[in-house]
Formats: sequence, C-alpha cells, structure tokens
Amino acid sequence: MSIAYLNGSYVPLAEARISPLDRGFLFGDGIYEVVPYYGAKPVGFVPHMNRMIDGLAALEINCNKTVDQWRELMDELVAKNADVGENLGVYVHVSRGADTKRFHAYPENVEPTIFAFAFAIKNPEPADRTKVTQFSVSSTEDLRWKRCNIKSTALLGNVMHYQQGHAAGNNEILLYNGNGELTEGSSCNAFIVKDGVVITPIQDNQILPGITRRIIIDSLKADGSIQVEERTVTMDEVRNADEIWITSSSKEIAPVTKLDGQPVGNGEVGEVWEAAFKIYSASKFDY
Repeated sequence: MSIAYLNGSYVPLAEARISPLDRGFLFGDGIYEVVPYYGAKPVGFVPHMNRMIDGLAALEINCNKTVDQWRELMDELVAKNADVGENLGVYVHVSRGADTKRFHAYPENVEPTIFAFAFAIKNPEPADRTKVTQFSVSSTEDLRWKRCNIKSTALLGNVMHYQQGHAAGNNEILLYNGNGELTEGSSCNAFIVKDGVVITPIQDNQILPGITRRIIIDSLKADGSIQVEERTVTMDEVRNADEIWITSSSKEIAPVTKLDGQPVGNGEVGEVWEAAFKIYSASKFDY
C-alpha cells in the first residue's frame, strides 16, 4: 500500500485525512510540486523546491522548511514506497491550512497543511526517434488566469483546457493568448524547432517556469551544438514548425507529430528532438 506524508506523519494513503475547512479544499489556496525520482535519484530537486518556496512566498503561506528538509522528507517517502515501483513521482502539496470558517481573506495563526505521496511513473523514453512515443495535440485560446507563473493547486482552468484536448482524442492542448502567441500546454511547456533552431516562449506571467524547460534550455546552451532562443512565438510559427515538443517532469521531452489533425513538419519525430533529448538525458541529474 502506498504511504503518504501528512503533517509530520507517514500514513497509508487511504487513511490520510484533512479538514473540509482546509483552504486547499475550499479555495485551491496552496502550492504543489511533482518531482520525478528514477532509481531513487531525483531530477531537478533544488529548482523544484525553490519554485515551490517562491510560490508559497507569493501566496504569503508561511512554511519554513528548507530545501534540505524537503529533501529529507521526500527521500524518506520514496524509501517507504520502494514496493510501489523503481521510478516514482512525488507529489507534494502545501495549502494555507484549515480555518474555523469559510472566509476569503487570509486567516492568521493557521498552520499550513503539508501533504505528499508517491506514485509509479514509467521508464524514460528511449532517445531514439524511431521508438519514442509520439503525441497528438490540439490548440485553443488560453482562457486561464494571468498568474500562470505560480504553480497553484487551483488548476480548474488547466483541467478544463486539458479535457478539451482529451475529449477530441488528443494527448494535450496548446494554448495561445489573445494576440495569437503561444503560451504553453494545459499541463506542460512548449517548444518548436525551425531550421534547426529550438525556440520557446519567454518566461513571464503567462507560463509556468517549468523545471524541465529550464534544464533543456541550460543543457542545450552549455552543450552548444543546438541553437536555442527564448522569445515570442506566434501560432503561425507553431503551425509551420519543423518540430513541436511538449515538456514536463512526467513527459520529459515529448515529440508532437500532429497538431489540430495536421502533421507537424514531415509527420515524423525530428532529428533535433533526438539530439536534444540525448543532451538533456545526460545532464538531468545534475540539477
């Protein structure tokens, strides 16, 4: 049985309980992260935790755990869930906590609720464009809120967009703003490739500061064999791209070969994806 962490204790996941007055339950008033562990080694642990700490500060949630304390907690959780699988995702969630009433303003003197659990994740995809899983996506205007840089547990806008793509038989949905500019996917960041150059939207309030996104950009720049740009990307560029990728901690770098029912580029996984995935895979445990 999966073991969870809840407010200082490790308990069977099925027995974990929170108050119905918890603000995470009532308002989505919290921050979360998902950290992949492969063979008990995490990917991007420090940037994941720093992003969570930044999000908690933005929401004014007082949780004083350090990165080292989070590492101790999550490593122990992974060890306690060794029978769940060799490769695990760890979901960690900090809400503002439970008040005595439902009231929109932030309450004072409330202890945050800290919850985490582990779940099995698939093995990494092979760095082989003839064998990797291919993705199909659709696109639509981004109708979420304007603070997408905060990894809030209030994910209804993302869920509705994801369902839109899922209902159409796709793996994801790409979003664009009112100016026809690519933002991200409903649960991932997005990249395009044109003439050998890897391009991704700039980091602003419209997109999540993805950890996988950052590792890709940094590792490609450090390697130097593939040019990478962070800039505004129009949907015309997306539709005329040679390659499209969607990236997240669970997907790593997923190649998209179909957009809105039309082939991306020549309809096959591209050579730039293969080269970039090898570079990323060689450096992902360094973060």
